[in-house]
Amino acid sequence: MTSLKAKILTSFILLFVLLFLPDKAASQRPRRRVTGSDAAQKDSLPRTPTAKSDTLRIDSVTPFSKKQPLEAPVIYESTDSMVFTLGGTATLYGSGKVNYQKIELAAEVISMNLDSSTVHAYGIEDSTGVIKGKPVFKDGDTSYDTKLISYNFKSKKAGISDIVTQQGEGYVTGKKAKKGANDEIFMEDGRYTTCDHHDHPHFYMQLTKAKVRPKKNVVTGPAYLVVEDVPLPIAVPFFFFPFSSSYSSGFIMPTYMDDSNRGFGLAEGGYYFAISDMMDLKFTGDIFTKGSWRLSGLTNYNRRYKYSGMVQADYQVTKTGDKGMPDYAVAKDFKVVWSHRQDPKASPNTTFSASVNFSTSSYERSNIGNLYNAQAMTQNTKTSSISYSRSFPDIGLTLSGTSNIAQTMRDSSIAVTLPDLNITLNRLFPFKRKKAAGAERWYEKISVSYSGRFTNSIRTKDDRLFKAGISDWEHSMNHNIPVSATFTLLKYIQLSPSVNYTERWYTRKVNQTYNPEKNALDPALKDTINGFYRVANYSASLSMSTKLYGMYKPLFMKKKEMQIRHVFTPQVSLSGAPSFSKYWKEYTDNNGMTQYYSPFSGQPYGVPSREGSGTVSFSVSNNLEMKYKDKNDSIQKVSLIDELGASMSYNMAAKERPWSDLSMNLRLKLPNNYTFSMNASFATYAYAFDKNGNVVTSNRTEWSYGRFGRFQGYGSSFSYTFNNDTWKKWFGPKEEEEKTKKKPGEEDDESEDEYKEEEVKTKKVKKAESDPDGYQAFKMPWSLNVSYSFNIREDHSKPINRHSMRYPYTYTHNINANGNVKISNKWSISFSSGYDFQAKEITQTSCTISRDLHCFNLSASLSPFGRWKYYNVMIRANASILQDLKYEQRSQTQSNIQWY
Repeated sequence: MTSLKAKILTSFILLFVLLFLPDKAASQRPRRRVTGSDAAQKDSLPRTPTAKSDTLRIDSVTPFSKKQPLEAPVIYESTDSMVFTLGGTATLYGSGKVNYQKIELAAEVISMNLDSSTVHAYGIEDSTGVIKGKPVFKDGDTSYDTKLISYNFKSKKAGISDIVTQQGEGYVTGKKAKKGANDEIFMEDGRYTTCDHHDHPHFYMQLTKAKVRPKKNVVTGPAYLVVEDVPLPIAVPFFFFPFSSSYSSGFIMPTYMDDSNRGFGLAEGGYYFAISDMMDLKFTGDIFTKGSWRLSGLTNYNRRYKYSGMVQADYQVTKTGDKGMPDYAVAKDFKVVWSHRQDPKASPNTTFSASVNFSTSSYERSNIGNLYNAQAMTQNTKTSSISYSRSFPDIGLTLSGTSNIAQTMRDSSIAVTLPDLNITLNRLFPFKRKKAAGAERWYEKISVSYSGRFTNSIRTKDDRLFKAGISDWEHSMNHNIPVSATFTLLKYIQLSPSVNYTERWYTRKVNQTYNPEKNALDPALKDTINGFYRVANYSASLSMSTKLYGMYKPLFMKKKEMQIRHVFTPQVSLSGAPSFSKYWKEYTDNNGMTQYYSPFSGQPYGVPSREGSGTVSFSVSNNLEMKYKDKNDSIQKVSLIDELGASMSYNMAAKERPWSDLSMNLRLKLPNNYTFSMNASFATYAYAFDKNGNVVTSNRTEWSYGRFGRFQGYGSSFSYTFNNDTWKKWFGPKEEEEKTKKKPGEEDDESEDEYKEEEVKTKKVKKAESDPDGYQAFKMPWSLNVSYSFNIREDHSKPINRHSMRYPYTYTHNINANGNVKISNKWSISFSSGYDFQAKEITQTSCTISRDLHCFNLSASLSPFGRWKYYNVMIRANASILQDLKYEQRSQTQSNIQWY
């Protein structure tokens, strides 16, 4: 039996020598890549001259193995050579790779002992001292970079030297490590860092001993912080870092705070719940030693192709001062934020959106997180809205609903509309023939439409909103039915008649009583009567307009073929409405004068005029453009005056002062798509003194005194952003435009364009730009946004000039600027400031300097001017998992700031 085994073994050895012993002809052939696969050529090496690769696969038991078979084939390959020995060892040279189940190992040199089911891998040091082909071990989706590794296929254990593995946002490295059967790694002398320069990181946590569970967590023994290779006296007895490739729940570490009124405290601590792929939930809170606290809940939701949004609710109790002292105060505030957006593809005919930002008036100034946010502290108004609309294209009907909240933080007032419903019917042509034959008839141009609106609103203080009853709300509805048409008169005149009917539905009216002692209506004697009241009015109008064109060729510019076109658009309209005095009541004051008031005044949709009207309105508009040919014979168009207009009206039914004020507007289109607009008003009637010496508006016009209308004031604002390209756009050559211009008759070569397009796609490497002296071009991106606003108005607080009968004018204007400068790739500066010329003071100013320290960030904020002055210096790690690894120094917070 023994001799039989010896014969079989000898036969296998001879077969191996015949198949694998290299010959002289084979050594002269080029090196071939040897790959293992599941090819049908089992345990063989093809020797045909045309073969491009050798394959080798070990299934179950190799011919020279005496051990139990493996659970799966071992597939291996190399680009240089393979050496097999009788001891069951195979060595792969040149980018070897071994695959076993989900295990993959790649290295410059790999040695396998198939009897013991072990594999060893290492790299080779070249002449420059650089190790080539370091082992890379991959277990499933987890990859390890190593210097030396020994792995057992059966026990699934490994001994590793100089391991590097990425877990989450950080890297775990270790000098000596051992891999367990359950993929856990035990290491000594390890490091944890979020710096991607893991060979020589800027900072790391030095780990004495650690256990790493890939994609789960790392648990360590004693560890200390090292920054720039300098150990710091900051150590922990142990720490735990969780890792997750998907969403996961966990605790949120709080931030230490020190406030002059709240005391010491912890802020923004809590717990995060990863509910699902579509929704999460975060609970955070603050607590301070003097009794102040806050609770907050925030959830984000996102359903793909449907909707997305977030909901936040905060409640806080702020206690300032010492209990039992006069300055002790307790404030209870809350805040609700809701943002919702519907995907346009979800429902083409239905839209729903929400933008809610509601809070009590003292929340923003007492919230500890806003003490360094000047924008939140100075915010005076807040608006919130929720809207829904549904359209029916087949019948041209649109239904929409909106809920609005407007808060004024200065006086804590609030205006709520809940809901605001709108019904709109598209314009219809009721006399349109279904089967038209011949020219369109005049009556077919008559159109009619309808719009209805229902509102439920209230104006009150924010602390009384939820205490208000139904009777405190105003309910009203408005119906509007316009009928209009447009005709062409004498080929050039557009004639547009229209009739409008409006009806209002109110649920209350307020009767008032005259108080002779106060010589006015007494608010204390108001009598509110609830019920249903219809308030209707109607009107008619007729407008005529046309356009006149004029061309002018300047005599001194004939050679340049210049022409100036003037477009003059006059318009005259006539409108009239009867008197609706039935909605008004009269009373006689102490002077014997008859006065009027309406019980429906102050309602959302107003009240019709007590007196009838017959108004003639005049308006003109001018447009001036210039066209010329440049040196390339291309036509250029320049807008000289985009619009210069004026309007005025005359009320034929008015018993006094029938002329309206004169309104004028000017709009200029300046270079670089900037538009300058100005609107001004000139009063028609002059000032005069009454019998008591008071200044009043008389019935005599300014024209009767030989003067133009009295200038009443003007207000405007504009802004512009300067950056690196501003001067180039203004004064630089138009190189890009010249390149894109095509000469007459020039055609595109499609094949050439396609070739260039492909070239652009493949050519991604671009050389650094250089200046005319040959040095690398210096770039410092910057931007500066400057906004200026001004207002001119009559100053009635000063005495009038008795000679010119003019009040002096007062000017209010201010300028604001904000911008940023990127000094280098690492340094950046941002700032915002302004100046109020009326108050003669600098507005709230802030400046922030930040430095990118690769894996750290340094920022310093300073506010030297304005209502709030502060500074804040912070250095912190960029990785979110190390958000609490920071150092912060800031000014003492003050939460008892006077609000206006």
